[in-house]
Amino acid sequence: MSLKGDAAANDLLFQRALDLGVNYFDTADLYDNGRNEEIVGALVKQVRAQVVLATKIGNQMRPDGSGWDWNPGKDYIMSAVEASLRRLQTDYIDLYQLHGGTMDDPMDETIEAFERLKEQGKIRYYGISSIRPNVIREYVQRSEMVNVMMQYSLLDRRPEEESLELLRKNGVSVVSRGAVAQGLLADKPAKEYLGWLAPQVAQAAEAIRQVTPEGGSPAQTAIQFVLQHQAIASAVVGIRTISQLQDAVAAVNLTALPVDSIQLLHAAAPAQLYTDHR
Repeated sequence: MSLKGDAAANDLLFQRALDLGVNYFDTADLYDNGRNEEIVGALVKQVRAQVVLATKIGNQMRPDGSGWDWNPGKDYIMSAVEASLRRLQTDYIDLYQLHGGTMDDPMDETIEAFERLKEQGKIRYYGISSIRPNVIREYVQRSEMVNVMMQYSLLDRRPEEESLELLRKNGVSVVSRGAVAQGLLADKPAKEYLGWLAPQVAQAAEAIRQVTPEGGSPAQTAIQFVLQHQAIASAVVGIRTISQLQDAVAAVNLTALPVDSIQLLHAAAPAQLYTDHR
């Protein structure tokens, strides 16, 4: 979703990502009202078999362009996938994710749509993008989903209470997002975030800096913190520049954070609990 309209800059960033070993690219039909799928599709087209291409479904744009409405219905999913395939310039999607989810959804109908698309060869796997523990539990019980995309960082440790371990035990991979907490754990000035006051955010960012080894960066440490959890399969990081890309990729090959560093980080930003959607 970080890629915008400059084709030359996007191509340079994409090619460098491939050179560095990045092979997972994640978009959604909602981003820029489909334009982001078009951008990603044009980039991926020449190396389609070498990459894992993921997109999302469930937010139906209104005809007048005034916004979108939540629609996890089977008929909509079966039709919307065709538009995504066209924009992505491919005949299959590696990972198709429900872009949200509530307990009021027709879950069995949604799952039926995903299973039908698998049978048709239009998608290889499916999952959900959700932080709601009650929704995640239901999909674990009812479906053959392979992943959950969810926000997880030092400043959002809510998934640790239940969801991460539940998914790990059931063999469902977690694709994390928000590892650097909108840049607050990297280089942006502290501000209120998910119930944390600005001074508390600053405290967490300082802890990240304290455990960052010489020659490393706070962003790398924030990403390392996420990747070290056994449930996490991959971290999606928003990239806009070559330097950001190289910084993020370098985090993968760094020495794991020692136990005392993890303890210091946990003390700086204690785990929260979900108050809703339990």
